[in-house]
Amino acid sequence: MAKVSYHTEMDLKNQKKIMQELSFFPGYVQDFIISIENNTSSLTRVNYLADLKLFFTYLANNLSKSPKEITLSDLDSIKARDIERFLSYVSYFERDGKVHINKEKGKARKLSAIRSLFKFLFKSDLIRSNVVSKITTPKIHEKEIIRLEPDEVAKLLDEAEAPENLTRREITYNRRTKERDVAMLTLFLGTGIRISECVGLNVSDLNLTDNSFKITRKGGNEVVLYFSNEVKDALIQWLNVRDKIETLDKDEPALFLSLQRKRITPRAVENLVKKYSQAVTPLKKISPHKLRSTYGTSLYRETQDIYIVADVLGHKDVNTTKKHYAAIDEDIRRNASTKVKLR
Repeated sequence: MAKVSYHTEMDLKNQKKIMQELSFFPGYVQDFIISIENNTSSLTRVNYLADLKLFFTYLANNLSKSPKEITLSDLDSIKARDIERFLSYVSYFERDGKVHINKEKGKARKLSAIRSLFKFLFKSDLIRSNVVSKITTPKIHEKEIIRLEPDEVAKLLDEAEAPENLTRREITYNRRTKERDVAMLTLFLGTGIRISECVGLNVSDLNLTDNSFKITRKGGNEVVLYFSNEVKDALIQWLNVRDKIETLDKDEPALFLSLQRKRITPRAVENLVKKYSQAVTPLKKISPHKLRSTYGTSLYRETQDIYIVADVLGHKDVNTTKKHYAAIDEDIRRNASTKVKLR
C-alpha cells in the first residue's frame, strides 16, 4: 500500500489535534472552527485553537469557572479594557514551570484569533456587540532581514562539502550525510523553497530531464519550479548515495532522509542549517528561512523584477517580497555615492 504524501499526513495529524483540542472549549468554538474550515489550512486552525486556549484559560481564572463553562453572556460582558489586559498579561507569564514571552507578533497573532472568533459570533447574532473590533493591532516593528552575502554562500556550501570549522564529532557525522546536506543547502539557496516544501519533497517530484520539481505550497497548491545545473548536480550526487542505501524501505518516497532512513523532520533541517552556518558566519543566526531570503535577494539582483521574485517565492502579496530587496536599495545608494566626482 502506497504511503500518503507528507502534506496529507501532516494535515491528518492536524485534524486529529483539532478534534482533541475542541473538547477543551464550549460548543460555539467548534461552530467557529467549522465556519473557517474552507478558507484556512488545518495548521492555521491548530494555531487559532492554541491562542484561544490561552485566552479562555485567562478568562476562566478571572471568572472562577472552567473554560468549557464560559458562556456567550460572559463573552458579551467583556469590555475593551479586558482584552487589553489579556494582551498585557501574555507579554510575560509563567505556566507549567516555563516562562512565556510574547512581543508584538505574538500578541498580534493572539488578537487575530480572538477577533476572528468574536466576528463570527457577532455575525451569527450570538453576541450583541463585537468589542474586539475596537482593539488596535499591536504595531509590528520590522526586524532587519538577515541574509548571506555571496561569499558566505560559497563558504557555507564548502563547509558542508569539506568541513574545516566543525567539531570532530560533527565532522564524523558529516561523512555520513555530506551529499544529502550539500543537496539540501544547494536546493534552498538555488530555489528559495520553504522548509515544509523541502521536507515534503518526494523523489518522484523531481524531473531531472528539464531541471524541474513539483512542490506543494502553503494552502495546498501544487506548482512546478525550475533549478540550475548546479542544483541538479548536487541532487544527482545525493540520489546516487540514496539509491545505494541497502536498508532503505523501498516504499519510502521521501527525497531527503534522516539517518534512520525515514523522511527528515523540519527540526533536523533547522539544526543542519544552524550547524553549518555557525561554522562560517557565527555572528549571523541563519535558518532555512534566511536561506530563502538570500535567494530572494540574489534573484532580484539578477532580474530586477519584483514580480518574478514574488511568483517564484510563492508570495501572494508583492509587499512581502519587497523585504527581500530592501538591501538592494542600500547597494544602489552606496554605488551612487561614488558616481559624482568633485575633482
